Amino acid sequence: MENMDRKIEKKKGLKRKHFFWIAGGIVIVFILFRIISEAGTKSLLVDRDKITISSVISGQFNDYIRISGQVEPIATIYLDAEEGGRVKERLIEEGAMVKAGEVILKLENRTLYQEIMLSESDLAQKENMLRQTRISFENQMIETRRRILQSQFEIQKKKRNFKQQEALYNERLIPAETWLQAKEDFEYAVQEQLINEQKAKNDSMIMISEMNLLTDDLAKMRRTLQLVYERLDNLNVKAPVDGQLGMLDAEIGQNIGQGTRIGQINVLTNYKVQAMIDEHYIDRVRHGLVGSFERQEKTYHLNVRKVYPEVRQGQFKIDLVFENENPENIRTGQTYYINLELGLPENAIMLPRGGFFQSTGGQWVFVLDKSGSFATKRSVRLGKQNPQYYEVIEGLQPDEQVITSGYENFGDNDKLIFN
Repeated sequence: MENMDRKIEKKKGLKRKHFFWIAGGIVIVFILFRIISEAGTKSLLVDRDKITISSVISGQFNDYIRISGQVEPIATIYLDAEEGGRVKERLIEEGAMVKAGEVILKLENRTLYQEIMLSESDLAQKENMLRQTRISFENQMIETRRRILQSQFEIQKKKRNFKQQEALYNERLIPAETWLQAKEDFEYAVQEQLINEQKAKNDSMIMISEMNLLTDDLAKMRRTLQLVYERLDNLNVKAPVDGQLGMLDAEIGQNIGQGTRIGQINVLTNYKVQAMIDEHYIDRVRHGLVGSFERQEKTYHLNVRKVYPEVRQGQFKIDLVFENENPENIRTGQTYYINLELGLPENAIMLPRGGFFQSTGGQWVFVLDKSGSFATKRSVRLGKQNPQYYEVIEGLQPDEQVITSGYENFGDNDKLIFN
């Protein structure tokens, strides 16, 4: 009975309620630890449904860019007014096909007409002067020959008289004075003949020189008149090559100055595609790169023929030409969207393109935690890019998830917590 009356002692140890208190303490400590550790981190609550999340992948990176280009004629020849004037007549309209030498536009220039009349008048006067000088020279030569002939006749006559007088003087039939007079007359006639011949020679040289000068002046005036005639012909604006009249900026009655650009001829023997590219690629785009596009289930290939060095408004220009055949029904002004290959494909880690790049420049991104409940800022380094992906150089691994939509609303926060 004593044993039955003995009180049952309570067991000492942790009771069930004690476990609840311990668990609560651990949670409080964990929360305090998180609060302390994240005290320097700025956070922002975001709606996950309003952002784009993309996975980092590993695969073949195709090094190309997508560009749009306009179809242009293979060559354009500009029409400049070689001579100014007033538009008199338009013979061909824009868009029409023309042949080389065909008159497109007729101008008129009254001042030029007056120049032609004056030049023609001056030329006629110079020709008449040359003709009169030639006649005068010929008459003078005739007179000179007559004088020389007369001198020769006088020499012969005085020589004969001198010989006769010399014979008589030797026979002592005439006085010495008569013989000396005949001798002096003969010698004078000989000297006079020499003078006449020298004078005739000098006169001839002078006349020939004058005629040569007149002839040269006449030739110059003819050349000048020919140039004026060419200027007159230039009032007819002609097509320099076969092609299509692409533009004609001239209306009837309009005054056009010399050298003014009034139109262009599009050479349609072939076509090129002209495209504008962001200056970011100017060091990578070069002559010979290959591009392609699809049209009506057929692929067409092009080569970069020319890279223009000027950068305007953040873009530079290139010309591409078709490798083999052109698309059917190709027309000037059409737009083609071309994949321009910058390099060979290679294996790489890739991040899908998105609006985040405009805010970060590709220097950092928000990467999701494995739990998917939040994302933190991480520094990265991106390399090449194509229309679909950025090449990841460092900072990301395949299968990681990144916010790729725009970061404009995230401010300077380092952590994004999803609702």
